[in-house]
Amino acid sequence: QAVRVYLANQRMGTASTRDRGEVHGTTKKVWQQKGTGRARHGSKRAPIFVHGGVAFGPRPHDFSLKLSKKMRTHALFSALSSKVKDKEIKIVSGLEKLAPKTKIMARVLEDLGRSNKKVLLITPSGDSASDNVYRSARNIEGVRIMNANMLNAYKVLDNKLIILMKDAIDSIKGNFLRERQ
Repeated sequence: QAVRVYLANQRMGTASTRDRGEVHGTTKKVWQQKGTGRARHGSKRAPIFVHGGVAFGPRPHDFSLKLSKKMRTHALFSALSSKVKDKEIKIVSGLEKLAPKTKIMARVLEDLGRSNKKVLLITPSGDSASDNVYRSARNIEGVRIMNANMLNAYKVLDNKLIILMKDAIDSIKGNFLRERQ
């Protein structure tokens, strides 16, 4: 359900056609009402004529759906749990200490088991140290970098391997878990 809501909210819904009132052209009567032996017609821009409007064409449409905050959180943790069960999550520390070089980051990712898989690299939110991680990994094919506060169930399920920076776990806890009173 969370994936469906996410994908529905990505739709623009901007498909549109012009109807007979929006098409450019004359408003002159095509031919006289009586005496021609043909059917009566008023406008050359009716849908039956070439260059006329579209009868029941698409209109801009809002496809957005809503999901409660609690359901969104449950969906995220359910997706993360399934990834843990399938051993597709790796927790790493020290990535921010690496030099911001793509070659070094590519080597590190290969050592972590990225063999042409889609990888999601989760960085802690609001951390200036993760800028080096972003700079070094942004140009590697198949690697997506995301802040922990932007995480959602679709992104977790869409990637084959998830690499969590150790500090990102605290960000996830702080963002998605509320303390009970």
